[in-house]
Amino acid sequence: MQGSEECMRQMADKLKKNVRTLFWTSNDVVARMNLVDAIQRLGISHLFENEISSTLSDIHKNDFTSSSLQDIALRFRLLREHGLWVSPDVFNNFKDDDRRFINGVANDPRGLLSLYNAAYLLVHDEPELEEAISFSRHHLKSMIQGSVLKHPLVDQVQRALHLPLPRTYKRAETLHYFLEYGQEEGHNSILLDLAKLDFNILQGVHLKELKAVSEWDENSIPLLPEYLKNFYSKLLNNFKEFEDQVAVNEKYRVSYAKMEFQKLSHYYLEEAEWLHQNHKPSFQEQVALSTKTPGAQLVCVSTAIGRGDVFTKEAFEWTTRSDAIKACAKIMRFMNDIASFKRGKNKGDIASTVECYMNEHKVTSEAAFTELSLLIEDEWRTMNEALFEHHELLPAVQRVVNLAISIMFLYDKRKDAYTFSSHLQEIVKSLFVKPVPM
Repeated sequence: MQGSEECMRQMADKLKKNVRTLFWTSNDVVARMNLVDAIQRLGISHLFENEISSTLSDIHKNDFTSSSLQDIALRFRLLREHGLWVSPDVFNNFKDDDRRFINGVANDPRGLLSLYNAAYLLVHDEPELEEAISFSRHHLKSMIQGSVLKHPLVDQVQRALHLPLPRTYKRAETLHYFLEYGQEEGHNSILLDLAKLDFNILQGVHLKELKAVSEWDENSIPLLPEYLKNFYSKLLNNFKEFEDQVAVNEKYRVSYAKMEFQKLSHYYLEEAEWLHQNHKPSFQEQVALSTKTPGAQLVCVSTAIGRGDVFTKEAFEWTTRSDAIKACAKIMRFMNDIASFKRGKNKGDIASTVECYMNEHKVTSEAAFTELSLLIEDEWRTMNEALFEHHELLPAVQRVVNLAISIMFLYDKRKDAYTFSSHLQEIVKSLFVKPVPM
Protein backbone atom coordinates (compact mmCIF):
# COMPACT_ATOMS: atom_id res chain seq x y z
CA MET A 1 0.00 0.00 0.00
CA GLN A 2 2.85 2.38 0.92
CA GLY A 3 4.58 1.64 -2.39
CA SER A 4 1.37 2.32 -4.26
CA GLU A 5 0.93 5.65 -2.46
CA GLU A 6 4.50 6.67 -3.24
CA CYS A 7 3.95 5.80 -6.90
CA MET A 8 0.82 7.95 -6.98
CA ARG A 9 2.70 10.87 -5.45
CA GLN A 10 5.48 10.61 -8.04
CA MET A 11 2.93 10.56 -10.86
CA ALA A 12 1.14 13.55 -9.33
CA ASP A 13 4.40 15.53 -9.07
CA LYS A 14 5.06 15.03 -12.80
CA LEU A 15 1.54 16.11 -13.71
CA LYS A 16 1.78 19.18 -11.46
CA LYS A 17 4.82 20.37 -13.44
CA ASN A 18 2.87 19.95 -16.68
CA VAL A 19 -0.08 21.91 -15.31
CA ARG A 20 2.15 24.77 -14.11
CA THR A 21 3.37 25.27 -17.66
CA LEU A 22 -0.25 25.72 -18.78
CA PHE A 23 -0.49 28.94 -16.77
CA TRP A 24 2.28 30.61 -18.74
CA THR A 25 1.94 29.14 -22.24
CA SER A 26 -1.24 31.05 -23.10
CA ASN A 27 -1.95 34.76 -23.23
CA ASP A 28 -5.60 34.16 -24.00
CA VAL A 29 -7.67 35.51 -21.10
CA VAL A 30 -10.60 33.14 -21.62
CA ALA A 31 -8.30 30.10 -21.75
CA ARG A 32 -6.60 31.20 -18.51
CA MET A 33 -9.96 31.77 -16.80
CA ASN A 34 -11.21 28.37 -17.88
CA LEU A 35 -7.99 26.80 -16.60
CA VAL A 36 -8.45 28.38 -13.16
CA ASP A 37 -12.13 27.42 -13.09
CA ALA A 38 -11.41 23.80 -14.03
CA ILE A 39 -8.62 23.54 -11.44
CA GLN A 40 -10.92 24.89 -8.73
CA ARG A 41 -13.86 22.67 -9.63
CA LEU A 42 -11.64 19.59 -9.91
CA GLY A 43 -10.50 20.21 -6.34
CA ILE A 44 -6.80 20.85 -6.94
CA SER A 45 -6.59 24.62 -6.40
CA HIS A 46 -4.54 24.00 -3.23
CA LEU A 47 -1.72 22.76 -5.47
CA PHE A 48 -1.55 25.98 -7.50
CA GLU A 49 -2.41 28.79 -5.09
CA ASN A 50 0.41 31.10 -6.23
CA GLU A 51 -0.28 30.52 -9.93
CA ILE A 52 -4.01 31.15 -9.47
CA SER A 53 -3.41 34.30 -7.42
CA SER A 54 -0.98 35.70 -10.00
CA THR A 55 -3.26 34.83 -12.92
CA LEU A 56 -6.34 36.41 -11.38
CA SER A 57 -4.38 39.49 -10.36
CA ASP A 58 -3.33 39.97 -14.00
CA ILE A 59 -6.89 39.42 -15.21
CA HIS A 60 -8.21 41.92 -12.66
CA LYS A 61 -5.73 44.63 -13.68
CA ASN A 62 -6.59 44.46 -17.37
CA ASP A 63 -9.79 45.46 -19.14
CA PHE A 64 -11.84 42.64 -20.62
CA THR A 65 -14.60 42.89 -23.19
CA SER A 66 -16.54 40.02 -24.69
CA SER A 67 -19.87 39.33 -26.34
CA SER A 68 -20.05 36.08 -24.36
CA LEU A 69 -22.17 36.28 -21.20
CA GLN A 70 -20.58 33.02 -20.04
CA ASP A 71 -17.08 34.54 -20.16
CA ILE A 72 -18.06 37.86 -18.58
CA ALA A 73 -19.86 36.06 -15.74
CA LEU A 74 -17.00 33.60 -15.25
CA ARG A 75 -14.52 36.46 -14.85
CA PHE A 76 -16.91 38.17 -12.40
CA ARG A 77 -17.27 35.00 -10.29
CA LEU A 78 -13.59 34.06 -10.22
CA LEU A 79 -12.46 37.54 -9.22
CA ARG A 80 -15.12 38.08 -6.58
CA GLU A 81 -14.47 34.63 -5.09
CA HIS A 82 -10.88 35.72 -4.53
CA GLY A 83 -11.76 39.08 -3.01
CA LEU A 84 -11.11 41.16 -6.14
CA TRP A 85 -13.86 43.71 -6.71
CA VAL A 86 -15.80 43.71 -9.97
CA SER A 87 -18.76 46.00 -10.57
CA PRO A 88 -22.08 44.47 -11.69
CA ASP A 89 -21.98 47.07 -14.47
CA VAL A 90 -20.03 44.50 -16.50
CA PHE A 91 -23.40 42.93 -17.34
CA ASN A 92 -24.84 46.13 -18.82
CA ASN A 93 -23.89 45.11 -22.37
CA PHE A 94 -26.44 42.32 -22.08
CA LYS A 95 -29.27 44.68 -21.12
CA ASP A 96 -31.58 46.98 -23.05
CA ASP A 97 -32.27 50.67 -22.45
CA ASP A 98 -34.66 49.74 -19.61
CA ARG A 99 -31.81 47.92 -17.83
CA ARG A 100 -33.45 44.55 -18.42
CA PHE A 101 -31.63 41.55 -19.89
CA ILE A 102 -32.10 41.25 -23.65
CA ASN A 103 -34.07 38.37 -25.15
CA GLY A 104 -31.04 36.74 -26.72
CA VAL A 105 -29.58 36.01 -23.31
CA ALA A 106 -32.61 33.90 -22.41
CA ASN A 107 -31.61 31.36 -25.08
CA ASP A 108 -28.05 30.90 -23.85
CA PRO A 109 -28.09 28.14 -21.18
CA ARG A 110 -24.35 28.19 -20.45
CA GLY A 111 -24.39 31.96 -20.21
CA LEU A 112 -27.41 31.87 -17.90
CA LEU A 113 -25.81 29.26 -15.65
CA SER A 114 -22.59 31.28 -15.47
CA LEU A 115 -24.58 34.43 -14.65
CA TYR A 116 -26.66 32.63 -12.03
CA ASN A 117 -23.62 31.29 -10.18
CA ALA A 118 -21.75 34.59 -10.42
CA ALA A 119 -24.64 36.68 -9.14
CA TYR A 120 -24.70 34.77 -5.84
CA LEU A 121 -21.53 36.63 -4.88
CA LEU A 122 -23.64 39.75 -4.41
CA VAL A 123 -23.26 42.03 -1.43
CA HIS A 124 -25.76 44.36 0.24
CA ASP A 125 -27.57 46.87 -2.01
CA GLU A 126 -26.94 45.21 -5.35
CA PRO A 127 -30.48 44.93 -6.80
CA GLU A 128 -29.08 44.37 -10.29
CA LEU A 129 -27.57 41.08 -9.14
CA GLU A 130 -30.79 40.12 -7.37
CA GLU A 131 -32.51 40.65 -10.71
CA ALA A 132 -29.81 38.58 -12.45
CA ILE A 133 -30.52 35.69 -10.07
CA SER A 134 -34.27 35.93 -10.61
CA PHE A 135 -33.94 36.26 -14.41
CA SER A 136 -31.47 33.40 -14.86
CA ARG A 137 -33.29 31.11 -12.42
CA HIS A 138 -36.58 31.63 -14.27
CA HIS A 139 -35.15 30.77 -17.67
CA LEU A 140 -33.02 27.87 -16.42
CA LYS A 141 -36.08 26.33 -14.76
CA SER A 142 -38.00 26.71 -18.03
CA MET A 143 -35.22 24.93 -19.89
CA ILE A 144 -35.28 22.08 -17.37
CA GLN A 145 -39.05 21.75 -17.66
CA GLY A 146 -38.88 21.91 -21.44
CA SER A 147 -36.20 19.18 -21.56
CA VAL A 148 -34.04 21.29 -23.87
CA LEU A 149 -30.76 20.69 -22.01
CA LYS A 150 -28.49 17.70 -22.48
CA HIS A 151 -26.13 15.96 -20.08
CA PRO A 152 -23.93 16.98 -18.40
CA LEU A 153 -25.24 20.58 -18.59
CA VAL A 154 -28.68 19.61 -17.31
CA ASP A 155 -27.09 18.04 -14.21
CA GLN A 156 -25.03 21.17 -13.52
CA VAL A 157 -28.12 23.37 -13.87
CA GLN A 158 -30.18 21.18 -11.54
CA ARG A 159 -27.46 21.24 -8.88
CA ALA A 160 -27.00 24.99 -9.19
CA LEU A 161 -30.73 25.66 -8.88
CA HIS A 162 -30.65 23.65 -5.68
CA LEU A 163 -27.45 25.25 -4.39
CA PRO A 164 -25.41 27.79 -6.42
CA LEU A 165 -21.77 27.00 -7.09
CA PRO A 166 -20.23 29.53 -4.62
CA ARG A 167 -22.10 27.79 -1.79
CA THR A 168 -21.45 24.16 -2.66
CA TYR A 169 -19.29 21.87 -0.56
CA LYS A 170 -16.29 21.78 -2.87
CA ARG A 171 -15.10 18.22 -2.39
CA ALA A 172 -18.59 16.79 -2.96
CA GLU A 173 -19.02 18.98 -6.04
CA THR A 174 -15.68 17.66 -7.31
CA LEU A 175 -17.06 14.12 -7.38
CA HIS A 176 -19.76 15.28 -9.80
CA TYR A 177 -17.34 17.33 -11.88
CA PHE A 178 -14.94 14.43 -12.41
CA LEU A 179 -17.59 12.80 -14.60
CA GLU A 180 -18.71 16.00 -16.30
CA TYR A 181 -15.36 17.59 -17.10
CA GLY A 182 -14.28 14.61 -19.17
CA GLN A 183 -17.34 15.13 -21.39
CA GLU A 184 -16.61 18.81 -22.04
CA GLU A 185 -15.25 19.80 -25.42
CA GLY A 186 -11.60 20.75 -25.14
CA HIS A 187 -11.10 19.28 -21.67
CA ASN A 188 -7.53 18.72 -20.54
CA SER A 189 -6.79 15.09 -19.65
CA ILE A 190 -3.70 16.11 -17.63
CA LEU A 191 -5.89 18.13 -15.27
CA LEU A 192 -8.36 15.30 -14.89
CA ASP A 193 -5.67 12.69 -14.23
CA LEU A 194 -3.98 14.91 -11.64
CA ALA A 195 -7.30 15.67 -9.95
CA LYS A 196 -8.16 11.99 -9.58
CA LEU A 197 -4.69 11.14 -8.29
CA ASP A 198 -4.78 13.97 -5.78
CA PHE A 199 -8.26 13.00 -4.62
CA ASN A 200 -7.13 9.45 -3.89
CA ILE A 201 -3.92 10.61 -2.18
CA LEU A 202 -5.83 13.04 0.05
CA GLN A 203 -8.42 10.39 0.76
CA GLY A 204 -5.69 8.23 2.30
CA VAL A 205 -4.33 11.18 4.29
CA HIS A 206 -7.80 12.07 5.62
CA LEU A 207 -8.48 8.48 6.63
CA LYS A 208 -5.26 8.40 8.68
CA GLU A 209 -6.20 11.71 10.30
CA LEU A 210 -9.66 10.44 11.21
CA LYS A 211 -8.09 7.51 13.03
CA ALA A 212 -5.59 9.77 14.79
CA VAL A 213 -8.08 12.27 16.19
CA SER A 214 -9.74 9.57 18.29
CA GLU A 215 -6.65 9.24 20.54
CA TRP A 216 -6.71 11.02 23.95
CA ASP A 217 -4.32 11.15 26.91
CA GLU A 218 -5.71 10.12 30.32
CA ASN A 219 -5.19 12.29 33.41
CA SER A 220 -6.96 13.22 36.59
CA ILE A 221 -7.93 16.54 38.13
CA PRO A 222 -8.59 15.81 41.86
CA LEU A 223 -10.40 19.07 42.63
CA LEU A 224 -13.13 18.58 40.03
CA PRO A 225 -16.40 16.65 40.42
CA GLU A 226 -16.00 13.08 39.24
CA TYR A 227 -18.09 13.57 36.12
CA LEU A 228 -15.88 16.48 34.97
CA LYS A 229 -12.42 15.05 35.62
CA ASN A 230 -11.91 13.26 32.34
CA PHE A 231 -13.47 16.01 30.29
CA TYR A 232 -11.42 18.81 31.82
CA SER A 233 -8.12 16.94 31.80
CA LYS A 234 -8.55 16.10 28.14
CA LEU A 235 -9.52 19.66 27.39
CA LEU A 236 -6.36 21.02 29.05
CA ASN A 237 -4.25 18.41 27.31
CA ASN A 238 -5.73 19.55 24.03
CA PHE A 239 -4.60 23.12 24.52
CA LYS A 240 -1.20 21.93 25.80
CA GLU A 241 -0.78 19.82 22.66
CA PHE A 242 -1.64 22.85 20.54
CA GLU A 243 1.08 24.89 22.27
CA ASP A 244 3.64 22.09 21.89
CA GLN A 245 3.07 21.85 18.15
CA VAL A 246 3.33 25.48 17.11
CA ALA A 247 6.39 27.70 16.84
CA VAL A 248 7.40 29.90 19.78
CA ASN A 249 6.24 33.05 18.00
CA GLU A 250 2.84 31.43 17.31
CA LYS A 251 1.96 30.24 20.82
CA TYR A 252 -0.17 33.36 21.36
CA ARG A 253 -2.70 31.79 19.00
CA VAL A 254 -3.69 29.16 21.55
CA SER A 255 -4.78 31.94 23.92
CA TYR A 256 -7.36 33.02 21.34
CA ALA A 257 -8.78 29.48 21.27
CA LYS A 258 -8.88 29.35 25.08
CA MET A 259 -10.66 32.70 25.18
CA GLU A 260 -13.28 31.56 22.67
CA PHE A 261 -13.83 28.34 24.62
CA GLN A 262 -14.36 30.34 27.80
CA LYS A 263 -16.85 32.57 26.00
CA LEU A 264 -18.69 29.53 24.67
CA SER A 265 -18.92 28.05 28.18
CA HIS A 266 -20.41 31.34 29.39
CA TYR A 267 -23.00 31.32 26.59
CA TYR A 268 -24.00 27.75 27.49
CA LEU A 269 -24.47 28.90 31.07
CA GLU A 270 -26.74 31.73 29.91
CA GLU A 271 -28.89 29.25 28.00
CA ALA A 272 -29.09 27.00 31.06
CA GLU A 273 -30.18 29.97 33.18
CA TRP A 274 -32.90 30.85 30.67
CA LEU A 275 -34.20 27.30 30.87
CA HIS A 276 -34.05 27.20 34.67
CA GLN A 277 -35.88 30.52 34.91
CA ASN A 278 -38.39 29.49 32.24
CA HIS A 279 -37.45 32.67 30.36
CA LYS A 280 -39.36 33.27 27.11
CA PRO A 281 -36.95 35.24 24.93
CA SER A 282 -38.01 37.49 22.09
CA PHE A 283 -36.88 36.51 18.62
CA GLN A 284 -34.04 39.07 18.68
CA GLU A 285 -32.94 37.96 22.16
CA GLN A 286 -32.87 34.36 21.02
CA VAL A 287 -30.91 35.21 17.87
CA ALA A 288 -28.39 37.24 19.89
CA LEU A 289 -27.59 34.36 22.24
CA SER A 290 -28.23 31.24 20.18
CA THR A 291 -25.96 32.41 17.35
CA LYS A 292 -23.08 32.39 19.85
CA THR A 293 -23.61 28.86 21.16
CA PRO A 294 -22.87 26.94 17.92
CA GLY A 295 -19.22 27.93 18.38
CA ALA A 296 -18.44 29.39 14.96
CA GLN A 297 -15.77 31.67 16.43
CA LEU A 298 -14.15 28.79 18.33
CA VAL A 299 -14.10 26.60 15.22
CA CYS A 300 -12.54 29.29 13.03
CA VAL A 301 -9.91 30.25 15.61
CA SER A 302 -8.99 26.67 16.58
CA THR A 303 -8.63 25.45 13.00
CA ALA A 304 -6.30 28.35 12.20
CA ILE A 305 -3.76 27.76 14.99
CA GLY A 306 -1.45 25.57 12.94
CA ARG A 307 -1.66 27.43 9.64
CA GLY A 308 1.80 28.97 9.87
CA ASP A 309 2.38 32.37 8.25
CA VAL A 310 -0.93 32.23 6.39
CA PHE A 311 -2.73 33.63 9.46
CA THR A 312 -1.39 36.80 11.07
CA LYS A 313 -2.21 38.18 14.51
CA GLU A 314 -4.50 40.67 12.75
CA ALA A 315 -6.37 37.71 11.24
CA PHE A 316 -6.95 36.20 14.70
CA GLU A 317 -8.17 39.56 16.02
CA TRP A 318 -10.54 39.86 13.04
CA THR A 319 -11.82 36.31 13.50
CA THR A 320 -12.94 36.98 17.08
CA ARG A 321 -15.02 40.07 16.33
CA SER A 322 -15.95 40.27 12.64
CA ASP A 323 -19.43 40.68 11.17
CA ALA A 324 -18.63 37.83 8.78
CA ILE A 325 -18.21 35.40 11.70
CA LYS A 326 -21.50 36.59 13.17
CA ALA A 327 -23.15 36.10 9.78
CA CYS A 328 -21.77 32.57 9.55
CA ALA A 329 -23.03 31.82 13.07
CA LYS A 330 -26.51 33.05 12.16
CA ILE A 331 -26.59 30.83 9.08
CA MET A 332 -25.53 27.92 11.29
CA ARG A 333 -28.25 28.64 13.85
CA PHE A 334 -31.09 29.29 11.41
CA MET A 335 -30.38 26.21 9.28
CA ASN A 336 -30.07 24.02 12.37
CA ASP A 337 -33.35 25.28 13.80
CA ILE A 338 -35.21 24.84 10.51
CA ALA A 339 -33.89 21.28 10.09
CA SER A 340 -34.61 20.24 13.67
CA PHE A 341 -38.04 21.87 14.03
CA LYS A 342 -40.18 18.95 12.83
CA ARG A 343 -38.25 16.53 15.03
CA GLY A 344 -39.28 18.53 18.07
CA LYS A 345 -37.28 19.62 21.10
CA ASN A 346 -35.36 17.41 23.46
CA LYS A 347 -35.92 17.81 27.16
CA GLY A 348 -33.73 20.68 28.33
CA ASP A 349 -33.74 22.54 24.99
CA ILE A 350 -34.67 26.22 25.02
CA ALA A 351 -37.04 27.60 22.37
CA SER A 352 -35.52 27.72 18.89
CA THR A 353 -35.43 30.77 16.64
CA VAL A 354 -38.23 29.18 14.60
CA GLU A 355 -40.45 28.86 17.68
CA CYS A 356 -39.64 32.37 18.88
CA TYR A 357 -40.48 33.86 15.50
CA MET A 358 -43.74 31.89 15.29
CA ASN A 359 -44.80 32.96 18.79
CA GLU A 360 -43.84 36.59 18.36
CA HIS A 361 -45.43 37.09 14.93
CA LYS A 362 -48.29 34.56 15.28
CA VAL A 363 -47.37 32.77 12.05
CA THR A 364 -47.01 29.17 10.85
CA SER A 365 -43.75 27.26 10.81
CA GLU A 366 -43.54 27.60 7.01
CA ALA A 367 -43.83 31.38 7.29
CA ALA A 368 -41.05 31.33 9.89
CA PHE A 369 -38.92 29.14 7.61
CA THR A 370 -39.41 31.65 4.78
CA GLU A 371 -38.35 34.57 6.96
CA LEU A 372 -35.28 32.76 8.29
CA SER A 373 -34.32 31.79 4.74
CA LEU A 374 -34.42 35.47 3.77
CA LEU A 375 -32.21 36.28 6.76
CA ILE A 376 -29.79 33.56 5.65
CA GLU A 377 -29.53 35.22 2.22
CA ASP A 378 -28.81 38.55 3.92
CA GLU A 379 -26.01 37.00 5.99
CA TRP A 380 -24.42 35.58 2.84
CA ARG A 381 -24.21 39.12 1.49
CA THR A 382 -22.35 40.16 4.64
CA MET A 383 -19.83 37.37 4.19
CA ASN A 384 -19.36 38.14 0.49
CA GLU A 385 -18.70 41.76 1.43
CA ALA A 386 -15.91 40.71 3.80
CA LEU A 387 -13.98 39.24 0.85
CA PHE A 388 -13.43 42.75 -0.49
CA GLU A 389 -13.36 44.77 2.72
CA HIS A 390 -10.64 42.57 4.25
CA HIS A 391 -8.74 41.35 1.20
CA GLU A 392 -5.48 41.46 3.14
CA LEU A 393 -6.98 38.83 5.47
CA LEU A 394 -8.35 36.69 2.64
CA PRO A 395 -7.32 33.27 4.08
CA ALA A 396 -9.19 34.06 7.31
CA VAL A 397 -12.26 35.30 5.44
CA GLN A 398 -12.26 32.23 3.19
CA ARG A 399 -12.08 30.02 6.30
CA VAL A 400 -15.33 31.61 7.50
CA VAL A 401 -16.98 31.26 4.08
CA ASN A 402 -15.94 27.60 3.93
CA LEU A 403 -17.49 26.98 7.35
CA ALA A 404 -20.77 28.46 6.09
CA ILE A 405 -20.55 26.24 3.00
CA SER A 406 -20.15 23.17 5.22
CA ILE A 407 -23.29 24.22 7.12
CA MET A 408 -25.25 24.41 3.86
CA PHE A 409 -23.99 20.91 3.15
CA LEU A 410 -24.88 19.46 6.56
CA TYR A 411 -28.39 20.91 6.62
CA ASP A 412 -29.17 20.46 2.92
CA LYS A 413 -32.86 19.83 2.11
CA ARG A 414 -33.75 20.66 5.74
CA LYS A 415 -32.07 17.46 6.95
CA ASP A 416 -29.95 17.50 10.09
CA ALA A 417 -26.91 15.50 9.00
CA TYR A 418 -24.91 17.12 11.81
CA THR A 419 -26.99 15.18 14.36
CA PHE A 420 -28.03 12.19 12.26
CA SER A 421 -24.98 10.98 10.40
CA SER A 422 -26.98 8.41 8.45
CA HIS A 423 -27.77 11.23 6.01
CA LEU A 424 -24.06 11.36 5.17
CA GLN A 425 -23.27 7.67 4.81
CA GLU A 426 -22.92 7.62 1.03
CA ILE A 427 -20.97 10.85 0.69
CA VAL A 428 -18.63 9.82 3.55
CA LYS A 429 -17.92 6.55 1.73
CA SER A 430 -17.21 8.50 -1.48
CA LEU A 431 -14.94 11.01 0.24
CA PHE A 432 -13.03 8.73 2.61
CA VAL A 433 -13.32 5.12 1.46
CA LYS A 434 -13.98 4.68 -2.26
CA PRO A 435 -11.07 5.69 -4.51
CA VAL A 436 -11.93 7.53 -7.70
CA PRO A 437 -11.45 5.24 -10.76
CA MET A 438 -8.51 6.43 -12.86
